[in-house]
Amino acid sequence: MRRLAALVILPALVSACASTGAVPRPFPVPGGVPPTASGGTDPTTSPREPATSTPTAAAGIADGYSISSTALSLRGAPYRDGGETPKGFDCSGFVQYVFAQHGVSVPRDVRRQFQVGAQVDAQTLEPGDLVFFTTVAPGASHVGISVGGDQFVHAPSGSGVVRVDNLSAQYWANRFVGAKRVN
Repeated sequence: MRRLAALVILPALVSACASTGAVPRPFPVPGGVPPTASGGTDPTTSPREPATSTPTAAAGIADGYSISSTALSLRGAPYRDGGETPKGFDCSGFVQYVFAQHGVSVPRDVRRQFQVGAQVDAQTLEPGDLVFFTTVAPGASHVGISVGGDQFVHAPSGSGVVRVDNLSAQYWANRFVGAKRVN
């Protein structure tokens, strides 16, 4: 009976970006406990609103530091399959929301996001660049936003919250498929 319950419940707990509909392998959680917006580990803490709620650049061109700052301000927001607001994001909804706060329109799903912008080498990433991973199927199936150095912010699977991870972490390094500069 327990095995049957696990087979029914597990797919509901682990969900992918809305753009693929596939079920990913569970994403790693640094320290085993997802961080919250306040920096602690209290899962009842609600996410902060974005640092800027109005576009900061004219004609849809935004500064990468502003984009990454907005993305970082949303740490702790819960994952929600199909989510595209601070009440819950999937990975591509998170990216679309953050860029929209700066007047930049990007597609809603990962595969289409991977088709926009200029290709960027991993060694020349800048804040605001999109980083793509293969997590559930061949090709780009997960996306995050570079915040500079070795770090990126993203909305991982159903058991996660918006958080910062290292590109060099084995899980992400093994799944990296490319980066794009949209702005």
